[in-house]
Amino acid sequence: MTMTLCRQVAANHVVRNEQGDLMDNKLRGKKIAILVADGFEQIELTAPREALEAEGASTEIVSPSEAEVQGWNHDEKADAFAVDMPLNRARSDDYDALVLPGGVRNPDKLRQLTRALEFVDGFFATGKPVAAICHASWTLIDAGVVDGRKMTSWPSLKTDLRNAGAEWVDTDVVVDRGLVSSRKPADMPAFTKKMIETFAEGRQRPWLNISMQSRKTVARPVEQPRSH
Repeated sequence: MTMTLCRQVAANHVVRNEQGDLMDNKLRGKKIAILVADGFEQIELTAPREALEAEGASTEIVSPSEAEVQGWNHDEKADAFAVDMPLNRARSDDYDALVLPGGVRNPDKLRQLTRALEFVDGFFATGKPVAAICHASWTLIDAGVVDGRKMTSWPSLKTDLRNAGAEWVDTDVVVDRGLVSSRKPADMPAFTKKMIETFAEGRQRPWLNISMQSRKTVARPVEQPRSH
């Protein structure tokens, strides 16, 4: 998919979101991080970014790649995007919210990077809103932030999420305590609408979030030595 066509598709999603809802810069002054590695599904970055910027937000692509990060259109390479902030220099404190696009390759890479998991956890630990679509929930599982949450995802992640303690449901969009989740690109109108509403609300109460280290301590108690 060419960059021009991709932007046209993304713009169409924004227009559909406008039906009955006049854009009024709900996100003016907010700075949003979009975390991706090579192999992200391109429309899952471009459509949310268009919607966020149409509401007055500024966005930055954060990536473990230093200069450019490669998008995909299903199983074919699409466009490369400039990286605004390398992951090794990114701080969750500098952003108001986080978007996690999907694609199979992208979250599978991010979930193996401690720095990516720490970055994601920083948003949950401080109650900042997060929007994840498609396979992006893989990264959330490894960040330890899905236990006890109601959410959705690409259907093949259903068992993984349930095993991690989430309540998985098959619907176009779910919002649970600042986490917006959707299944696939076809859900984009519902996803971007709820994403904008949730990001405009801002932080959840901090007590709803536990740091990643605390979650690990709770989830993985130290085993006592066995007697032989």
